[in-house]
Amino acid sequence: MRVVSANVNGIRATVRRGGLAWLAAQEPDVLALQEVRASDAQLAAALAGSAFESWNVVHAPAAAAGRAGVAVLSKHAIDGHEVGLPGFEEDGRWLEATLDIDGQAVTVVSAYVHTGETGTAKQDDKFAFLEAMGARMTQLLDGDTVITGDFNICHTVRDLKNWKGNRGKSGFLPEEQKHLTAWFESGWVDVVRQRSGDIDGPYTWWSWRGKAFDNDSGWRIDYVLDSPSLAARVDRHLIGRAASYADRWSDHAAVVVDHR
Repeated sequence: MRVVSANVNGIRATVRRGGLAWLAAQEPDVLALQEVRASDAQLAAALAGSAFESWNVVHAPAAAAGRAGVAVLSKHAIDGHEVGLPGFEEDGRWLEATLDIDGQAVTVVSAYVHTGETGTAKQDDKFAFLEAMGARMTQLLDGDTVITGDFNICHTVRDLKNWKGNRGKSGFLPEEQKHLTAWFESGWVDVVRQRSGDIDGPYTWWSWRGKAFDNDSGWRIDYVLDSPSLAARVDRHLIGRAASYADRWSDHAAVVVDHR
């Protein structure tokens, strides 16, 4: 089972920039998208004519048009899905899809955590979402579950190039990082970190501005977390960093994980 997770920074923009073709070339079995920023009809139109047109799709758009939105696309049957977390049912930030993978039930989650802003109500919303997310993750841990998405948090200094300059800012707050630490200590496996080891990066987000991408001054905020049963079956991973700034189709890189 190849899982690809990608913050597309707007599905229609990704189509224009060639991102959908890149994603299809990875030959995923499951594609989890964040920041879709589209209605159901707009998503269907964006997928029309692509390799994903005939795939099974579940989508959780945000109530506010043009904001957030998550989706799961699957070659396999989707037996059921759940949208939202308590208090965040219409925010387009959490979607669970239960897939039938060769007779085995696998839950795939696409999550998009708030960006936040230190000292504001936006940060309060982010903390509340992380609490709700953690509570649901506790319930999902014992099954075959993969949680993908843009968490908008760098867990350690290894995950942020300019960590000194970002101390005290949302995305690198100890209060945010403790949520990830708790998840990992409970058994969730950060697949990319486990396989990459104690190195800087690999980063998954770079600002469009300046030379951030060219200098690899990035943030690792996009994750694939496996429950223990699935983590034992990981065979390969890839960070889909574009070859050059001109080749970028999102400000994020996709995360690809293969399971045996």
